[in-house]
Amino acid sequence: MNYENLSIGFIGAGRVGFTLGRYFYEKKLTLLGYFSQSYESACEAADFTFSKSYKTIKELAKESRLIFITVPDSDIYDVYLQLKQYDLTDKILCHCSGALSAEVFDGIESLGAYGYSVHPALAVCDKLSSYREISNAFFTVEGSSEKMYVIEELFRKLGNPYQIISAENKCKYHASLVMSSNLVIALYHIASGLLEECGFSDFTAQQVMTPLFLNNAQSVCDKGCSDALTGPVDRNDISTIEKHLSVLDNHSVSELYKLLSAELLKISRQKYLDRNYDELENILSKELKI
Repeated sequence: MNYENLSIGFIGAGRVGFTLGRYFYEKKLTLLGYFSQSYESACEAADFTFSKSYKTIKELAKESRLIFITVPDSDIYDVYLQLKQYDLTDKILCHCSGALSAEVFDGIESLGAYGYSVHPALAVCDKLSSYREISNAFFTVEGSSEKMYVIEELFRKLGNPYQIISAENKCKYHASLVMSSNLVIALYHIASGLLEECGFSDFTAQQVMTPLFLNNAQSVCDKGCSDALTGPVDRNDISTIEKHLSVLDNHSVSELYKLLSAELLKISRQKYLDRNYDELENILSKELKI
């Protein structure tokens, strides 16, 4: 089969399906269209991406050489079971889950097809606008080595940076993304709560934290963790850290403060080889194993 001009079909018309489909259209790839459990959703996605809607999964599978499965993680295997009923010879199936590997396509080799996970490291927040941001996204690819060159050619056409990883590392990779994005929201929420305990409104708490949060994030991205690090751990300011711990009444928040500070301590030790952090380490080690 000639893979030069891949005909691409989507199963699933949610945010990721909308975003990738419109991005592929903007990059002048051969986008066929969408199948969804809701034909209305498939039509909406097709209108948005200047493609067509399919009433049956069989019809889409027949016409598409490359099939993107953009449904919730829990539904990917069920979609695959439906696809297995049809001729998948030389077809390439890609799901976009961050946590699942291509192993979800169990036995795909016996069907003469090839399976991959293709995941963009991007928070796809809006199905109508996120396609404008995805050109900057880093993608992670994992799956069969046999047709990997086809996926690589796809990314050469798109221009996005990407990396091929192993199936065994897929979940660890996704945990990393959650820590660098979703869990940061949890820290921001805790910080906001502490300011509210000090009498700040939601609005004024946002005013306090927004420039600090954004500037720090930009600094980490520009300089790396070591050069961006400031604050009491970086200064070995034991007195300030003890005061912080004395006013954090919530045990979980106090332990989280110590756990994260212990991680910052690792950075600081590498940054200042001649500085003695032993006393600070002892303080942070209480009730923690570091």
